[in-house]
Amino acid sequence: MNSELTTTEQTAAPEREVLGWEQFGEASRVLAQEIVESGFVPDFVIAIARGGLIPGGALAYALGVKSCGSLNVEFYSDIEETLPEPIILPPLLDNEPLIGKNVLLVDDVADSGRTLALVVELLEKVDITVKSATLYIKPRSVIAPDFYWKTTDRWIVFPWSAQPPVSAV
Repeated sequence: MNSELTTTEQTAAPEREVLGWEQFGEASRVLAQEIVESGFVPDFVIAIARGGLIPGGALAYALGVKSCGSLNVEFYSDIEETLPEPIILPPLLDNEPLIGKNVLLVDDVADSGRTLALVVELLEKVDITVKSATLYIKPRSVIAPDFYWKTTDRWIVFPWSAQPPVSAV
């Protein structure tokens, strides 16, 4: 067999981590079990929008937590492209009901970890006990979530964002 790469092999897209819906369901249950076994009982589940919305909802259901919210943070501008810093977008989260409570902060991935670190810091500043959960963590993340399902260094294709936005054609 010839050991030289063909042109197609040389220019092939980098390998991706692909998460399907069924595997997402299993991952959510594994994370929920880890959270329960840790003894942490969240009063609220806060999702970092947009990527954390679906995992946040799944964990809220799995943990039986009905009080949910979200915080809009923009960092990724395109595939593997980020803004210089994460930006919190309106509407802002009302922190007052969360003060002194346990919050489970959920996102899809701790990639650089900068978004997660920003939100954890904001919540902890106002006396909120925060534990974080993500489906994935990347080795370069500046913060390790308290709970995560899997480590990868690949770009992740989530089932809710695998297709381009719907448009009128």
